[in-house]
Amino acid sequence: MKINVLLIILVLLTCTVLSGCGTTVKEVKEVPSVNMVDAYAEDTSEEKSGDQTIEKRETTEESESVRNQEEFTMVMTINDTKVDVTWENNASVAELKELSADGLAISMSMYGGFEQVGSIGKSITRDDKQTTTSAGDIVLYSGNQLVVFYGSNSWAYTRLGKINLTEKELKDLLSNGDVTVTLSME
Repeated sequence: MKINVLLIILVLLTCTVLSGCGTTVKEVKEVPSVNMVDAYAEDTSEEKSGDQTIEKRETTEESESVRNQEEFTMVMTINDTKVDVTWENNASVAELKELSADGLAISMSMYGGFEQVGSIGKSITRDDKQTTTSAGDIVLYSGNQLVVFYGSNSWAYTRLGKINLTEKELKDLLSNGDVTVTLSME
């Protein structure tokens, strides 16, 4: 999403610069395309003059920001135990990452003898699909509830991720009373 915004900004800046130079639409079509990977790799030297230097510096700063955000991963801790999670690549997880940037503690309650459920404090994007869960599945329920399974259930959920532990390890961790799940970025 942020790369799309970066591309839109880059296109708008290019159009603005070219329109100020009296460039026609035909001339814009003849300009060779820019490889974004190569653009990210360029330095911020000031050998170019005027707007070109400023535009290049802004592009480099934006690309560094995007790369820094991609280097961070969302980490889940259950009580005091950090667990390895494989996160889905969807809008719900992206919003959950934003919420967890400063740390997000969720008080979870046991439910049904197969899951822990807790409010994330606000509604986020959801794409519920009928799902049969298994131990380790992390889902979004009703747009504002985080659910972590140590058993199985069938319902309409949005998949968020999967804890990489055995069913026995999950039961030991989740089936002995209410827990606190903390999401943070590392």
